[in-house]
Amino acid sequence: MRPGLAGIRKTTVRPQARRRVGPAGTGAVLAMALAAMTVILAACDSGSQRAGAKADGSGNAQVSARADANANANANAGVGTQTSASPASTSTAASAVKVAAHEAGQTRAQVYESVRQMTALGKQLFFDASLSGSGKLACASCHSPDHGFSPANSLSVQLGGNDMHRTGMRAAPTLKYLQSVPAFAEHYHESDDEGDESVDAGPTGGLTWDGRVDRGSDQARIPLLSSFEMGSTPAKVTAAVKAAPYAEAFRVAFGEHIFDSDDATFNAVLQALETFEQAPELFYPYTSKYDAYLAGKTQLTQAEVRGLQLFNDEKKGNCASCHISQRTMDGAPPQFSDFGLIAIGVPRNRALRVNRDPHFYDLGACGPERTDLKGRAEFCGIFRTPTLRNVALKKSFFHNGIYHSLDQVVRFYVERDTNPEKFYPVSKGKVQKFDDLPQRYWANLNTEPPFDRKPGDKPALDEAEIKDVVAFLNTLTDGYKAGSKAAAN
Repeated sequence: MRPGLAGIRKTTVRPQARRRVGPAGTGAVLAMALAAMTVILAACDSGSQRAGAKADGSGNAQVSARADANANANANAGVGTQTSASPASTSTAASAVKVAAHEAGQTRAQVYESVRQMTALGKQLFFDASLSGSGKLACASCHSPDHGFSPANSLSVQLGGNDMHRTGMRAAPTLKYLQSVPAFAEHYHESDDEGDESVDAGPTGGLTWDGRVDRGSDQARIPLLSSFEMGSTPAKVTAAVKAAPYAEAFRVAFGEHIFDSDDATFNAVLQALETFEQAPELFYPYTSKYDAYLAGKTQLTQAEVRGLQLFNDEKKGNCASCHISQRTMDGAPPQFSDFGLIAIGVPRNRALRVNRDPHFYDLGACGPERTDLKGRAEFCGIFRTPTLRNVALKKSFFHNGIYHSLDQVVRFYVERDTNPEKFYPVSKGKVQKFDDLPQRYWANLNTEPPFDRKPGDKPALDEAEIKDVVAFLNTLTDGYKAGSKAAAN
């Protein structure tokens, strides 16, 4: 559990994940059409066919197919744990496409084609290193499909910039299972059908570690323009797309005059990336062993069952208080995050170049990357709770990438307060606890179990229990096939 604002604390465990309520109107309808139709059309194949309707010369035809990131959960409710569309979700998608086409002045076929074209383009852009200033860094370089769209290496932060030697301050997060993340709110309240709206859950949402953007297109803008990531500019991106093998497909999708303006081209690139990153079969397939277990298609091992029980137990791991493990009331699969922003006092990663300055602190929501909450002490030191889906594929953990194994992560949670000397520096016999957060912000730190102990107390989990929790976390990896040799192990 995590603190809310102005001293508010949530004292009851949420047994269900929050159900996001997207904005009403065309954007929400088109988002549903996008998410459901990408399943039906298998839009992520490697082809770039251009059958069907074409954009008009102004490049405006595709704007109607833009998906609003804040409405994706509505679409996901129809997808469930399936990897192909059910009759119900197909019917819902067809209805959504029909309404979207009517409101946008397009035929259903044109809306379908808009989704397909932008998804295919987004995929090509995602793997295209020429978009970067160095010409060597693609989106996929830091978000590997084989590693849950997280980095393939164990670096705490990734190398980038024009010389590919610059580093930032934060680990690259996964791009999977972001469809249900709500827009950032300082005070988040449960929806009517999922919980008590009178409860203030505090700061919640946003697609980055500090929650500063809400749309996939805005998230994609950050690394493209960052001097220590892809280090590009709208002009460089436009030049790269013009020279790319898919340039003609880009014109077809966005209009003959799309290259007349660097800003228009750049925004179209962001839109295509956002659309690709909403493809259900890649970005939220729900194909883990745990999903199969919830569906009654497989059984967990004894160690995995014990791990799940410890994960849920409020007096033991208490992980599920922030990483929801149960289905929602409407049957949607758990996201393994409550999307909240929380301070847990992760140790300072002295391997990061930026931390060579003893006066520098990455304070999450109150800066330095996020600026709109600067100076508001209650937001300092808090970072968004990531999903734990595919967490076993990751090779660095927490916002600063300080740990590199699940064992280390779980051990930090249960021994942070009982054995702080294991995690923080010791000077003159005294542990320098919470060394990456100035003491004036310590009031923001989470103190719920297992962070409710003191030195000398027994940790919430013993050695065997830590192993069991890690065993359970391994069941959250997508691609599970019941009955396979790997599944048996």
